[in-house]
Amino acid sequence: MARHIAAGIDIGTRNTRVVIAERAGAEKPLAVLGVGESESRGLRHGYITHTEEAKKSILEAVLKAEKESGIRVRRALVSIGGLSLESGRGTGGTIISRVDGEVSQLDVEKAVSAAKEKAPGLLNKKIIHQVVQQFKLDGKEVLGTPVGMRGMKLEVTVLFISCLNQHLDDLVQAVEDAGIQVEDVAAAPIAASLVTLTKTQRTAGCVLVNIGAETVSLAVFENDKPTSLEVFPIGGTDITNDIALGLKIPLEEAESVKTGAISGEEYPKKKLNEIIEARLSDIFELVEAHLKKIGRNALLPAGIVLTGGGSGVASIEDLAKASLRLPARVAIPHATSDVRSKIGNPAWSVAYGLCILGLNEGYASDLWDSGKTKGKNFGNELTEWFRQFLP
Repeated sequence: MARHIAAGIDIGTRNTRVVIAERAGAEKPLAVLGVGESESRGLRHGYITHTEEAKKSILEAVLKAEKESGIRVRRALVSIGGLSLESGRGTGGTIISRVDGEVSQLDVEKAVSAAKEKAPGLLNKKIIHQVVQQFKLDGKEVLGTPVGMRGMKLEVTVLFISCLNQHLDDLVQAVEDAGIQVEDVAAAPIAASLVTLTKTQRTAGCVLVNIGAETVSLAVFENDKPTSLEVFPIGGTDITNDIALGLKIPLEEAESVKTGAISGEEYPKKKLNEIIEARLSDIFELVEAHLKKIGRNALLPAGIVLTGGGSGVASIEDLAKASLRLPARVAIPHATSDVRSKIGNPAWSVAYGLCILGLNEGYASDLWDSGKTKGKNFGNELTEWFRQFLP
C-alpha cells in the first residue's frame, strides 16, 4: 500500500525549516517523521537575494529531515512570504450564458476573471491564492455556490493574495536547484493558520500575526475564510538589535535575553522591559493601523493569535491585549502530543501547515489557485480544505 507522505519547506529570513509528515489513514492525525532546520543564507526581508546561498540552506535542512525520517525528499510544498506578499480585492460580474438562466461553472470563472481585472496592484504580480468573499445573483447575496441556481447576472468579490513574479521565480529556482520539485506554493500566513487557528476562531473573527526575523505578516479571518493579508518590514531582529544597543551586549546574548534562554536578572529589568515593549508597540501599532484600514479594529471576537519565532518574547500577550484591545495568546500548534514534541515551537507552524495542505485529499479547488511559474502549474487548486472558504 502506498504511503501518503508530504514535505513542507519554510524558507524564512533567519531559519529554513523542513517537516516530513505522513497520514496513515483518513481519520488519523498526521505523524511527523522528521524535521530539519538550518540557518538561512541569501535572504533579505523574506525574499531571496542570492540563489546559491539559499540553495545551500535548503539542502542542509532537507538532509537533516531526511536523516531523521529515512525518507528521500523529491517533491515538496513551499511557503512564500516577504514584503511583496499582499492582498487586494476585486469585484466583477457576468451575464449568465445559458438560455434558461442556470448558473454554470463557466459563469463563475468568467465572474472571477472580471474581478481579477478590477483588483488593484496586480501588475508584475503572481496570484498565489484567490478566495471568493461573496457571490451575488441578480443583486442578492448567495450563501454557498451559485452553480445550478437561475438568474440573469452573477457578481463576485474575490480576495487575491499575490507576490512579485521575480520573488516567486527566485524561490522556486532555489528549491529546484537543491534537487526538489516544487509541488505547490502557499502564502506563509495561510499555511500557518492551518496549525494555529481553530475553525471557531476563523469563523468568529481573528487576526493571525506571525513575527519573523525581519518581517511581520498578518492575516485576518472572518466567517471561516481569510479576508485580508499584509506584511510589514519589521521583526524580531529589530528587538534583538535594540536590546544589544540598549544594554551594550553582543547580539547573540541579546537574542538569548529576548527569548528568555538566559536570565536577564543581571540587567536592569525596567530598562530591558522598556526596550522590548517599545519595539513591540511599534509592531502592534502597524497591526492596529491595518485593522482600522479594513474597519475591523477591536471587532474580532477571537482576538489576536501570535506565532513565529518572535512570538516567544516574554509578556507579549499582555502587551498585545493592551495595544489592540483584543484577546491575545501565543499560538499552540493543534496537533497530537507526539507531533508537538517535535514541532511545539510556533516557529514550525508554517512548515507543518504545508504538510497538512499537501496531505489533504482532493488537492484542487476552483476558488483557490496557485500561480504558474516557469511554465509549471503548481497544483493549481487546493480543494476540500479550501471549500470551507465558500461564503
